[in-house]
Amino acid sequence: MSFPKTFEELGLSADTLAALQQKGFTEPSPIQAQTIPLLLAGDTDVVGQAQTGTGKTAAFGLPLIERITTIADTPQAIILAPTRELAIQVAEEINTFQTKRKLRITAIYGGQSIVEQIRQLRRGIDIVVGTPGRILDHLERKTINLSNVKFVVLDEADEMLNMGFVEDIETILEHVPDERRMLLFSATMPDRILQLARNYMGTYKLVSVKSKQLTTELTRQVYYEIKPNDKLTALCRVIDFDVEFYGIVFCNTKANVDEVTEQLASRGYAAEALHGDISQNQRERILQKFKAKQVNIVVATDVAARGIDVNNLTHVINYSLPHDPEVYVHRIGRTGRAGREGTAISFVSRADRRKLDFIEKVAKAKIQRAQLPSVKELIGTKKTRIIDEVLNEVKNGVHFTYSNIAEELLAESDPVSLVASILKLSYQNELDPNNYIEVEPDLVSSKDDRKKTKKKVKLNIELGRKDDFTFKKLIHLIENGLRIKGLPSRDVQVFDRSSFVICFEDEANRIAEYMERQYGKVTRQRKQLVYISAVK
Repeated sequence: MSFPKTFEELGLSADTLAALQQKGFTEPSPIQAQTIPLLLAGDTDVVGQAQTGTGKTAAFGLPLIERITTIADTPQAIILAPTRELAIQVAEEINTFQTKRKLRITAIYGGQSIVEQIRQLRRGIDIVVGTPGRILDHLERKTINLSNVKFVVLDEADEMLNMGFVEDIETILEHVPDERRMLLFSATMPDRILQLARNYMGTYKLVSVKSKQLTTELTRQVYYEIKPNDKLTALCRVIDFDVEFYGIVFCNTKANVDEVTEQLASRGYAAEALHGDISQNQRERILQKFKAKQVNIVVATDVAARGIDVNNLTHVINYSLPHDPEVYVHRIGRTGRAGREGTAISFVSRADRRKLDFIEKVAKAKIQRAQLPSVKELIGTKKTRIIDEVLNEVKNGVHFTYSNIAEELLAESDPVSLVASILKLSYQNELDPNNYIEVEPDLVSSKDDRKKTKKKVKLNIELGRKDDFTFKKLIHLIENGLRIKGLPSRDVQVFDRSSFVICFEDEANRIAEYMERQYGKVTRQRKQLVYISAVK
């Protein structure tokens, strides 16, 4: 079955097509091509199976803008999302699809002032994007009226199921009219989600997009723990460390794009800015220079970066971490193309920890923590580059114009001092460690970090070989009975009358409780069966 190949074929209005062109959308994704016509025509409910990174927001956002034609005082569409980050991103994305028409769209989520949310709702909202818990809170307070809702969208339904929101969703659905249309999007279709569809959607059309790997194996994904004030220094370090650097630096705001671009330019880097205030002529000129590698750095917002089609980028830098996993997937998908390896680097501050965890979970991304190159490593790289550059000049034979001067200089000085002086004149202070600062990480306490930094203790067990308690039995108990893996053999020892295990404190408590249940309160010389002590 063939699907529309252009947005024009989907039946969208001229205003919406203009907005898509401005955003750099060239052709609909499979989920958009299948879903948008269904939502624009008729009254069919839709269940869409599509994962992050497939363009789901536009698939339901564009039809909402097209179908909501009157401005009322109460919401005409409600979109439920599992997290506040996704709610914010969806609201912002739908807003960018508007040109002349200005529907009032807002995100409602926990952690935000409920008083301000009530003010917004009283002023009048057309589309509400919210988390189930906060929407339910407003319903209980009677500060939101869903009686005029024409569209209900459940985004990332399986994630809401995993987070225990299904009962909240069912309660919310009881407050919307029976004649509303429902759109449910989910990456997977567990029975509970299908039951939700059967109970609240009646007859629906199932649209499924074949699952694909979200991020390519050719893209190495890492993050650096960076304090906000050190981001520019870290960016320069990354660029300097790779002489072949050719990439896009993503910021979340136009102001940040301008600031970063100006600071890079003032330090001598060939960088250009792309955002919504850049004219089409400027955009085309910048992209032409970028593709020709006349500039090797483009600093951009997500909207402005749409349509950049370059296959040999070495890097994508998340100078600002996006709120939405789908945006992360789109960003890093610009490197690791056409069989070439690429690197996606995210700058993560302590405040970004939750956002990073969310992106890793939803986008199924393996983002490894890495260490920013040190000053010593950077200078070592620059030394190698200088040697290569000089030897290439010798090899290419373009130095003969200066042969007479070289002979005169050699007559006046020894070769080592002479070459060193010329290098100093050419490269100034590039190799002086005093010109660089070490960037201290903004420790963000990842899951692995928390495990590494937990306190270790010694678990003493008053059982040993004379009690037929062997090393094998103890390991079997720990690994199979308690699912605690990876203890080094040196940290588990069994003697004639006692045994000990060095492990994390929470693991020691679990082992102690298990031992008490398995062996009872065995005593020897009035000692308890197990006790915990500090590691000496």
